[in-house]
Amino acid sequence: MCNNIKIISKVKSGELSICTQCHIYHLEFNNIYLEFSKKEFKRFKAYILDIEIDYWEHKYALAKVKRKIPIPSMQQNLVLMFKRQEIRELQILLTSTKKDVFNTNLNISDIDYAFILN
Repeated sequence: MCNNIKIISKVKSGELSICTQCHIYHLEFNNIYLEFSKKEFKRFKAYILDIEIDYWEHKYALAKVKRKIPIPSMQQNLVLMFKRQEIRELQILLTSTKKDVFNTNLNISDIDYAFILN
């Protein structure tokens, strides 16, 4: 594990950091931990920022699962699944800096809560 870690950005569900010695990116998000080289990180970031959320939600609209947006991995039998709110939060994590993370406004779509009237 790296010793000289610098936090790049942070959100409620995770943080993005980099080792200043070996230049490995560390992404912690919910229960997922990933390490990237600079090239891998750039490709992952581009992929996450280009995800068509509406397409995937429509494609898996009839699926019984809550998380409908897939992110494939290099391992053939491993696909990470996310909800719309998780993808948005991951996009914020990958594009913001530590300074402006807590200045973002909360939108109604950021609240994952089933409101039931009695």
